[in-house]
Amino acid sequence: MFEFLFKYPATVFAKGNLVLLSGWPVWILGAAVAALAAVLGWQVWRNSTLGARRVAVWLLETAFAALLLLLLWHPAISIASLKPQENIVAVLVDDSRSMGIREDGKTRIEQALATLNGGLLSDLKQKFQVRIYRFGADLERVDNTESLTAAQPASHLAASLRQMAAEASSLPIGAAIVLSDGAENSGGIELDTISQLKRRRLPVHTIGYGREHPARDVEIQDAVLPERALANSNVVAVVTLRQYGYDRQKTRLVARDGGKTLASREITLKGAGVDQTETLMIEAGAAGARSIEITVESLPDEENVRNNKLTRVVNVSAQKPRILYVEGEPRWEMKFIRRALEEDTALRLVSILRTTENKIYRQGIDHPSELEKGFPSKAEELFAFHGLIFGSVDANYFTPGQQELIRDFVDRRGGGVLFLGGRAALAEGGYSRPPFSDLLPVTLPDRKGTFHRDPAVLEMTPMGRESVILRLVEDPEANVERWKKMPPLADYQEVGEPKPGAITLAVRGRHPLLVTQNYGRGRTAVFATGGSWRWRMLQDHKDRTHEIFWRQFLRWLVAGTPGTVTSSTPKPVLYDEGAVTLAAEVRDKSFHLVSDARVEARIIGPGGATATVELTPNPQEQGAYTAAWSADEPGSYLAEIIATRGGEELGRDVVTFSREDSVAENFRTGQNRELLTRLSAETGGRYYRPNEVAKLAEEIQYSEAGITVRETRDLWDMPAVFLLALMLRAAEWLLRRKWGAV
Repeated sequence: MFEFLFKYPATVFAKGNLVLLSGWPVWILGAAVAALAAVLGWQVWRNSTLGARRVAVWLLETAFAALLLLLLWHPAISIASLKPQENIVAVLVDDSRSMGIREDGKTRIEQALATLNGGLLSDLKQKFQVRIYRFGADLERVDNTESLTAAQPASHLAASLRQMAAEASSLPIGAAIVLSDGAENSGGIELDTISQLKRRRLPVHTIGYGREHPARDVEIQDAVLPERALANSNVVAVVTLRQYGYDRQKTRLVARDGGKTLASREITLKGAGVDQTETLMIEAGAAGARSIEITVESLPDEENVRNNKLTRVVNVSAQKPRILYVEGEPRWEMKFIRRALEEDTALRLVSILRTTENKIYRQGIDHPSELEKGFPSKAEELFAFHGLIFGSVDANYFTPGQQELIRDFVDRRGGGVLFLGGRAALAEGGYSRPPFSDLLPVTLPDRKGTFHRDPAVLEMTPMGRESVILRLVEDPEANVERWKKMPPLADYQEVGEPKPGAITLAVRGRHPLLVTQNYGRGRTAVFATGGSWRWRMLQDHKDRTHEIFWRQFLRWLVAGTPGTVTSSTPKPVLYDEGAVTLAAEVRDKSFHLVSDARVEARIIGPGGATATVELTPNPQEQGAYTAAWSADEPGSYLAEIIATRGGEELGRDVVTFSREDSVAENFRTGQNRELLTRLSAETGGRYYRPNEVAKLAEEIQYSEAGITVRETRDLWDMPAVFLLALMLRAAEWLLRRKWGAV
């Protein structure tokens, strides 16, 4: 219908430029239209006053006259088209495993071959030279379609398009056609790839295959675990999954390590196509690199069970973080916190208790001289700890220099700080002034009388239910019920309102009780009570709730505390490729950035293979070092990053990553129409369904890539112009007849 009305395909109007061939200036056309409108207006209103009817008649007559004048200026459309037989059309066929999925009796690759051999190739060859490529992990030219078997283990569409753009610099490639289900295992098509195609003016037309979602399937979309964990601590896996065809059915979420089940719980699936998030609490176990497999059990008649599991690598650290607890008076809370950590071999609690004005009592120290002068006043001494706890102690107990050092402990060193409630804590202890007020995740009341020796019941917020700090039992619903049965706290403290960005995990009524936030490189928390000891005293002597809570809380406090060397990699899981970037941030013992260190990575791979790589400084970022390396074999890798300066070791850290081949193709197997449509739209091409390709060979010729010729096509004789003129005259006649003016 469009071509019947406008003579040419829509592509011509989308890519062409409107021109006037008469050679007369456009301003004359505007002046002529204005003059004619004035004459027509004078004729309409010369014997009567202005009215809505006469305005309508005048507008219709003016529009008709303007149309006739425009035709005198000879409108046309100028468009670039490819010269016949002098240009190459590149046909890229997705030959990855996802194209082997069978739908409606045929695999996707069979449907693509039917499209090509059903007339598309022959139509293209009548006008262009045609080159056929297949792409999977790489782009490869093939002589015919018989070698396309959907056997490639990966689909790297973006890399294939970049290679095609590079070839277009030396070959007259006028356009590209991609036949694919839109799978892209590298994470999508980057702006750089689109920019390269745009610079070549190379339009990419896409033909999409496959249903946009399966009929019956459960798929794990992602599984997020912390990259690092302390030995024998609990970590929470946040699992995102999606299902089709199994609304409200039950299945089981399982975490395993080498065949050993670490955690398992039953879940109920939500509605079709809805991203569903579930949590699974897992014990990290002993120190070392752990490959944790997250699985959702398959259901009857599931189309694809290979997307039911993901593997993530967690580096379980052997270090024993030290926490310094400062208490201003003897009280039960300190005693019971120390008891809770007695059997925890992964944490070391060092404490300073002010017994009198000028006397302190130390526990957990490494040697007699440690902390003999009280709270540290030097960065190297304080930064040897990973976390701090402040109990019922006045802020003025710390000198201004020590207070700034505490701020640096969180901001620069990246440590964790916990503020407890007490009669000399928080607002009562003068913590509402900087720098403590900056560190606190709440805005303290500017008054006294905030500490109350009255019972308080802890209630979890929705965020608290997801937090590992408050997870007493694995099942979330059972955990909620367990907290409802907990004895009340012995006291509570008013802490004001949470700051923007802070997370409230627990409340007392409507008032915050347990609040956390990130600050600089570290984290801070306030637990507005000094009476959690009642959880130990008022329950059965075999109950371990109090111990579990404090171990998890303090592990959370120090789990993210970095060392002097912090290593990372942007891709902890490499799919079907080995290129990995190792990065490290290096600091000295005072945690100032160091840019003159020697940094190397000692890598251990599958089968005990080893390699050593030197990291080079990043000139644009102080203290940053990077190196590129290639993991050639699938499996798990461990890289120990060691930094030295002047022969002295500054520190070391461990980063883990893994390479997984032939895995990514199992996930997101539905047609990614959004990606294919965006690719075509941004490069000047068009997205087609398989049943819409009949005119592709005709429309593909309109391109500015390759060897082109510019054509000018008349518009004055379009049927749409005649119909518009007829409609304008008919509308005027009908209005005049209705108003009795004919």
